Amino acid sequence: MTAPSLPTRRVLIRDMGKAGLALMVLGTAACSGDPSEDIPAPEPETTTSPPRPTSTSQSRAPETSPPGVGHAWHRVDLGFVSAYILYRDGEAVVVDTGVEGSEGAIEAALGEVGLVWGDVGALVVTHLHPDHQGSIPAVIAATTESLPWFAGAADLTGIESPTEGQAVGDGDVVGNGLQIIATPGHTPGHISVLDPVAGILVAGDALNGSNGGVAGPNPDFSDDIDLANASAAKLAGFDYEVALFGHGEPVLAGASDLVARLADSSSGG
Repeated sequence: MTAPSLPTRRVLIRDMGKAGLALMVLGTAACSGDPSEDIPAPEPETTTSPPRPTSTSQSRAPETSPPGVGHAWHRVDLGFVSAYILYRDGEAVVVDTGVEGSEGAIEAALGEVGLVWGDVGALVVTHLHPDHQGSIPAVIAATTESLPWFAGAADLTGIESPTEGQAVGDGDVVGNGLQIIATPGHTPGHISVLDPVAGILVAGDALNGSNGGVAGPNPDFSDDIDLANASAAKLAGFDYEVALFGHGEPVLAGASDLVARLADSSSGG
């Protein structure tokens, strides 16, 4: 059952995006789980956040990547929400687009890793909430009308776009070898994205970053919290070092172990 506050938050996010207001009003905690259930990283690092909107990037160490193949990610920090660029060998996939008006920050992030709009081969939308789909029309306009974009089947009709998207689910592969994982619960059609070679997971809002670690979905903003918790536990069954979240700071090492610990604690294990 959808929590009573969800429609109000959706409208607020939409209106804030259109008005261009400061988004820290909601804060990262808006989509994070109970802090008492957070699983911290073993050795959290203290960093200084750059001015927003901005982006940060991280590449796998060369010795862990197949010869001649580069795997990397770049964060587009939009304040209380993030979009991501997953790229290799000059081809990029944009995952989520932030609120309306975020295309400039996405373009700047592409430029920071030596890419341009023409290098974007696909767009993946983790779910239908306005803070993740708001700039789809602008991204498509900046790339090409033939840009393929993907979302979970149950969310597809709720996503506003000038072009038709393609429904994807468990095991589907998009872009440059990215695997789709169905993670419903936060929304009916929520999906996560895994680069199985690079060991990078983009969890969308199926998980949240918190205090250098990982937190589960928040019942206040999930359509079905039991299903959302099951999806979070499902993500523990995959292997990845890096976890990237719609809300909260990325986990840069040992991410799947942290998610497994979260799943164990939630199940009483």
